[in-house]
Amino acid sequence: MKRKLLLIISSLLLLVLPLIGSFIKWGGFPPGYGFFPARKAHPDIPFDQNYFIFACFVAFLILIFLLFPRLFGFKKVKPEKPTKKNIFPVWFFPSLVVLAVSWFFMWAPIKIFEPISHYTFVPLWWSFILVLDGFVYKRNNGISLISSKPNTVKLLAVVSCVSWFVFEYLNYFVVGNWYYPNYEILTNFGNISWQLVSYTTVLPAIFQWYLLLKTFPVMKSRYSSGPKIKVSKPVMIIALIIGLSSSFFMGLFPFFLFWVLWVSLIPALLPTMSILGYWSPFISISEKGDWTPILLIAIATFLNGFFWEFWNFGSEFFRDGVATNPNYWKYSVPFLDKVHIFSEMPILGYFGYLFFGNVCWILWLVVAYIFGFDPSINLPDVVESKTKKIETNNL
Repeated sequence: MKRKLLLIISSLLLLVLPLIGSFIKWGGFPPGYGFFPARKAHPDIPFDQNYFIFACFVAFLILIFLLFPRLFGFKKVKPEKPTKKNIFPVWFFPSLVVLAVSWFFMWAPIKIFEPISHYTFVPLWWSFILVLDGFVYKRNNGISLISSKPNTVKLLAVVSCVSWFVFEYLNYFVVGNWYYPNYEILTNFGNISWQLVSYTTVLPAIFQWYLLLKTFPVMKSRYSSGPKIKVSKPVMIIALIIGLSSSFFMGLFPFFLFWVLWVSLIPALLPTMSILGYWSPFISISEKGDWTPILLIAIATFLNGFFWEFWNFGSEFFRDGVATNPNYWKYSVPFLDKVHIFSEMPILGYFGYLFFGNVCWILWLVVAYIFGFDPSINLPDVVESKTKKIETNNL
C-alpha cells in the first residue's frame, strides 16, 4: 500500500506542478484553460531558425541511433527463424470493410454524407486496430492480443481514455500545441462524450503496432544486444527531481519548453517505479542490454503517428462552410512550424511520437500497479510453442 501511495503522489505532482508554474507565468490559469476540446488560445509563435537547427540536430542523432545501432555498441544478433504462419482471423476482413467505409465517409466531400462523417473517427480507428491485430494473428501462429487477452484489450481502452485526458490537460499549460477548430459541431456534452470514446483507441493502436513489429525476427533481434546501462539509486533520485522540476518549468516557460510535455513523464515516473521495485520496459536495458521494448514501442508509435496525421489531414473538409469532423485537430508548435507532412504536422513533430510511445507504456503500467491488474501485453514469441506459459512479469 505504501508503494502505491508513493506512485500516486508522483503522478499527482505531474498534474499539480505545471499548474503552479502556469499561475506564476500568467497570474492564473493559462489562456484557453478549461475549454474542451482545446481551442486556439494564443497567436502562433514565430519560426526560430536557431531553435529549428538545434532540434534538427537532435532529430538527426536519434535517426542515426535507430538506423545504425552498431555504431552505438549494439552487437549483431542472428534473427530467429519465423514460425509457421496462420490464416487471418474471422474479424480481419469485416474490419477491412469497416475501415474502408469509415475512411470514405470521413474524406468524401459529399453533402448527404455529412451526418455520418461526424462519427467516423471511432469506427475507423477501432477497425484499424482489429486489422493490425489480424496481421499479428496471422504472423504469430494464430495468437494475438484480441484472441489471447481480450480483457487486456478492454483495460487498454479504458486506460487509453484516461491517459489521453492527461495529455489534453497538460496541453493547456503549453497553451495549446494542438487544438480542435471544429468544436462547434457537437454540444459541450457531445464533445466530452464523443472524445471520451475516441480516446479509447490510442493505447490499443500503439500496442498492436508494437506486437506486429515483434513478429518480424529482424526487428526483434536488431536492438536485443546493446550496452547495459545500470543506474544507481542516487542517479534515479536526481532524474526524478529533474522530471518533476521540468513539469513545473513547462508551465512557467510554456513556449520554450513545450516539448517537455512529451518527455517529462519518463524521468518523473520511471525512477519512482524503479526505486519502488516495479517492473518497467527499461529494466531489460540494465539487466540484459536488451533495448527492444523501448525502441520498438517508439518505432510503433512513430508508424501509428503517420496514420494519425494522414487520416486527420483528409478530414478537414467543410461543406457549405460547415465543418464535418469534430475530431479534426491543428497544431500550433512554437519555433518549429516548418516543413509539414500532411499539411498540419511539422516534420520534427513526428520525432515526438518516439517518446510518446514509452510515456504511454509507463502510464499504462502506473495505472495497472495502482489498481492491481496484470499489465502484461506480450504474446508468446513466434518461435515458441503455444503451450509454453506466457511470462507475466516480462512485458
